[in-house]
Amino acid sequence: MSRVAVVTGGSAGLGRAVIRELAAGGWDVAILARGEDGLAGAVADVEALGQRAIGVSTDVSDREAVERAADRVESELGPIELWVNGAMVGVFGEFLSTDPADFERATQVNYFGFVNGTRAALSRMVPRNNGHVIQVGSALAHRGIPLQAAYCAAKHAVQGFTESVTTELIHNGSAVKISTVDMPALNTIQFNWVKSQLPHHPMPVAPIFEPEVGARAIAAVAEKPRRRTWVGEPTVATVLGNRFGAGFLDWFMAKTAYDGQQAPEKSEPMLPNNLYAPVAGDHGSTGIFSDQAHSVSPQVWAIRNRGLAWGIGAATVATLGAAVASVVTKRR
Repeated sequence: MSRVAVVTGGSAGLGRAVIRELAAGGWDVAILARGEDGLAGAVADVEALGQRAIGVSTDVSDREAVERAADRVESELGPIELWVNGAMVGVFGEFLSTDPADFERATQVNYFGFVNGTRAALSRMVPRNNGHVIQVGSALAHRGIPLQAAYCAAKHAVQGFTESVTTELIHNGSAVKISTVDMPALNTIQFNWVKSQLPHHPMPVAPIFEPEVGARAIAAVAEKPRRRTWVGEPTVATVLGNRFGAGFLDWFMAKTAYDGQQAPEKSEPMLPNNLYAPVAGDHGSTGIFSDQAHSVSPQVWAIRNRGLAWGIGAATVATLGAAVASVVTKRR
């Protein structure tokens, strides 16, 4: 029997890249998202790779809708073994000038959408003592930046929520796993349909990676679960930098992250924002910043090839050790 995965937000952006990676790895995939056009395109992508797929129009902030979607997935595809929480919306602007309703809506999707998905997944997985939930996290779960207070707050909340639920599963001796995969800046369609107050086109903070880089890391964690994975060299630097130099990063982000999240050279008109309703059309995975985005990451290669990476690292250390020993011996 084929393995069954659910991906929320799988109709566009990173989620669209994830459903392709999972299907290529032999997963049947259910896609939960709002837009019918994107759902149809995502289903076609999975089926083109030889796997079964269904698209279920779902607003993840609606707990009952998520539960109904999970019931349908298990009825049509079978028991859910993997659930990837990735649905998100964006609000760009300073906190005090952001409409409180917009801030709350972003929190409902970006935080409670993960809570609702996790609840739906675990309520089915725990009784079977089998399954895996992956939370799509971010470097911004560790380091807040200006102009994205709602998103940063939600990602921090997801991190604390996930740690709490993980301890409960461990306490109860459950075999169900929860992983968090923290992303760097990705070139996705979200920057064309966020609700923005910025004078120029919103953009991810460089360095930027194509969404397939993040999708490959998620697929690797799906095959070999691990508690936390930092994707890309900038994410590693951000997490560690904030642990040891938070005060400096406060100052640095205040000085650089306003301009760093805007692209005055991009003259393409924005799509309608998708905060409260989906945008018509199938918009795929990739945004408008491919001219700046990296398609590979040595760190992600190491995640996907851990055994080989450890072997190379050990061999390098051994070689350096031998070289040092040789030098010391010659000097005696």
